[in-house]
Amino acid sequence: MDRKQIKDAMFPECPVRNVLSRIMDKWTLLVLYTLESTGTMRFNDIHRAIPDISQKMLTTTLKSMESDGLVARKVIPAVPVKVEYTLTERALSLMPLLDQLLGWSLEHFGEIMADRQKHFK
Repeated sequence: MDRKQIKDAMFPECPVRNVLSRIMDKWTLLVLYTLESTGTMRFNDIHRAIPDISQKMLTTTLKSMESDGLVARKVIPAVPVKVEYTLTERALSLMPLLDQLLGWSLEHFGEIMADRQKHFK
């Protein structure tokens, strides 16, 4: 599988689906919000802040975010080596849009849950 690009079966060249499938992943969203709220963090600090993510999934998520230019990784030479992660300007420019989506979700959550209950009775 080519991890550089995510292809949709019906619309394989759609850039919107390609980008949204990466940033709307649940782990990516959690890492984005965690780094936005705390700033620069080391791997173990991120892992502690998101306790239900495995180390492997966090590693994969951070690598994907770095390859998409959403996270900057800084290696600090020390013994042991320290690695810090911070959001890039690109990621910071995305956060107001995600905040709007989160606000919309919270505003309509009760109505949506009520409609689901009616639908599945």
